[in-house]
Amino acid sequence: MRRPLLAALLTAALAAPMAGAAAPAAADPIPDGPGRGFVPAFVGGPAVPEPLAGRPVPANPHQGPVGTSSMHADSYASDTYPFLGPLGRDPEVLDEAKGGGLPGLCSTVTFARRTGLIVAQCTRGQNFVLRLIDPKTLKDLATYDLPPRPSTVQAVFSLSLDKVLTDTSGGAYYYLDPQDRAVLADSAFHLRRFAHEKGPDGKWRFRVTDDWDLSGRLPHDCATWTNPWPKGECDPITAVGPDWDGLIWWITRNGRVGTVDPDSGAVRMTRLAGESIQNSFAAAENGVSIVSDHALYQMRADASGTPEVVWRRTYDRGTGRKPGQIDQGSGTTPTFFGDGYVAITDNADDRMHVIVRRSDDGGLVCQIPVFGSGASATDNSLIGYGDSLFVENNYGYRNFFELPPGGSSAGGVSRVDVKPGGKGCETAWTSAERSPSTVPKVSVPAGLLYLYTKEPRRDLLDAWYLTAVDVHTGRTVYKVLTGMGKWFDNNWAPITIGPDGTAYVGVIGGLVAVRDRG
Repeated sequence: MRRPLLAALLTAALAAPMAGAAAPAAADPIPDGPGRGFVPAFVGGPAVPEPLAGRPVPANPHQGPVGTSSMHADSYASDTYPFLGPLGRDPEVLDEAKGGGLPGLCSTVTFARRTGLIVAQCTRGQNFVLRLIDPKTLKDLATYDLPPRPSTVQAVFSLSLDKVLTDTSGGAYYYLDPQDRAVLADSAFHLRRFAHEKGPDGKWRFRVTDDWDLSGRLPHDCATWTNPWPKGECDPITAVGPDWDGLIWWITRNGRVGTVDPDSGAVRMTRLAGESIQNSFAAAENGVSIVSDHALYQMRADASGTPEVVWRRTYDRGTGRKPGQIDQGSGTTPTFFGDGYVAITDNADDRMHVIVRRSDDGGLVCQIPVFGSGASATDNSLIGYGDSLFVENNYGYRNFFELPPGGSSAGGVSRVDVKPGGKGCETAWTSAERSPSTVPKVSVPAGLLYLYTKEPRRDLLDAWYLTAVDVHTGRTVYKVLTGMGKWFDNNWAPITIGPDGTAYVGVIGGLVAVRDRG
């Protein structure tokens, strides 16, 4: 996925006991760490746009416009954008000031077509929160608190962070529909649609327009502040998304796959027995692609709306969880791309593979190893456009808390191309850039791959950069310093490109924006 992943927030667990405290009136910018004067603020030069070849990603009629409506940009989970990103022309960096200084990493950032405002899912204290944000100032116009995740509750009581750092539930994987409504499943097992609008007082607000209670369909004996150690099963919803017929699909951590008919409210469900799902899923015209910790699936809904398996293909899941992944399995959300292909990575022990299959019948197109022996893992979705895939190596990164000062991941980013006629694949280039944990993105018209990078340093300084790489050659075009220190670690949050060309990065301290001046 990541994916990817996001949501794992150590900060949510640590901040939970402060939930009842009143926030001070003044807000401070994200605090910079030491050493800003010792590292360059900008490296390289402005980019000259050179588009990436390929057909535009089709628009799912039940999701918002391509590039604006989900963590992975569109229904295909392509992680590409049909508009320019920042080109490095006299760039400026803006980071938000957050009330009370509480951490606020944003896992998904989307853009409403009618209002031009950002709709984002972020953290605040122990809760996830839905935020309506001014894209120019990064100031909140409205917020809506979502229920805390059970893993956060248990992390606080057990002083163990592993569960909260490997939990992708709670609303991180949501989407905007064509009416700019956020469709989200929360930790209370409710699937809801949220509109945003101005009230009679002229202030913005979120309003719940639809609410489907799925708790009767799912095991929901989950940890709460009054009962942190329940005895039963808790199976939270990790992701939601629409298929091309209008059904809202949802998946759970313990392998349940279901649909909701938004017109009738009918709920249908099946289960992948003995398997878990950590990442999101992709939807194309011919079905929905889901990857568990054992296999890749292509599924469709039958006449009643019940998900059915079209095909299932296992992959090498390795012998254990690697540093750089949240479970023993593929770290990617499936990606539809090119001439009817779907792609994931495996978790093979020595070298991770990029796997491409035909989406109609599951036939293998290629299985190609990437990165070095004993040092390859990813927990972020592949980028797919035309005949090209882009894969990032996260090996060595676990979370922001465990990353030592001056440390980084093993690094590496590769472009893998499907050969003409689908006759295998080849690695076009590999960059040495180290992007420890972000969901990378591509601007198709700019021809730029955006990473969030950090180089290892003996002086123990932590310098974080938005980095643009030429998709055609793998050459690093420019780097913009976003900040210094732990607060600028993105901890699995994505890069998101806005329609105005701004790049947004969710970091531990809030939201960072990088845009060209003028």
